Amino acid sequence: MLEILKAILFGIVEGITEWLPISSTGHMILLDELIRLDVSEAFRSVFLVVIQLGAILAVVLLYWDRLFPFSFKKGEKRIRKDVFSMWFKVLAACIPAAVVGVLFDEKIDELFYNYQTVSAALILFGILFLVIENYNKNRTPKVNRIAQITYRDALLIGLFQLIAAIFPGTSRSGATILGGILIGLSRTTAAEFTFFLAVPVMAGASLLKLVKFGLAFSGMEIVILLVGMAVSFVVSVVVIRFLMNYIRRHDFKVFGWYRILLGIVVILFFALGGY
Repeated sequence: MLEILKAILFGIVEGITEWLPISSTGHMILLDELIRLDVSEAFRSVFLVVIQLGAILAVVLLYWDRLFPFSFKKGEKRIRKDVFSMWFKVLAACIPAAVVGVLFDEKIDELFYNYQTVSAALILFGILFLVIENYNKNRTPKVNRIAQITYRDALLIGLFQLIAAIFPGTSRSGATILGGILIGLSRTTAAEFTFFLAVPVMAGASLLKLVKFGLAFSGMEIVILLVGMAVSFVVSVVVIRFLMNYIRRHDFKVFGWYRILLGIVVILFFALGGY
């Protein structure tokens, strides 16, 4: 029961931090230090990634009409070319991180999955949010709809995502939203494209972890994983709706300040010996 309660807490944190540009990795590292799951190291590594599948399902649920490329209205089957076009651009944006992830996944974890990298990325990208929002204040976005995103835009956003794939603490959503704003996307368009981009990226990362781990889960491990995913799904639905309403009226500066503060907390926490 205690491990299930911990899984619920991890699901809550994942559901909140996966979509807000504040780094789910930074929060998960801190939470994992404070509340260790009583599981093997191999399963812990899988759990912290595969729990994201619940968050992906929230995107699919909320944006199903914009993600599914076939229409069956009035009894007619119709191929929606605009949705296919969007998916091709999403896949183009996935290429940089997919190539690096497949080739260097374990090496990246070994080199950069530590509190020093996470705290530095939190602070650096927190500062960048403040700088870019000030720079962007008087600019008019060139791209206000997903359909206006070009393949060039998609690849550039994919390169920003690559930074997040290499350096934990950057925040995948933070990097892609920031990159999108920088190249001329509106905040809402950058956020929506980030949500759609998360589907193949996080599904791929989860599949990679599951293949490496195998399917030899114990009964308790399956329960912990399913509980974490279910909670992550429910919380993600609420957070995605909140974020889209928030950014229609506000900028991202508050998240920049929060990242800087969290980065300092991470440094102090580990400098003082951790938990």
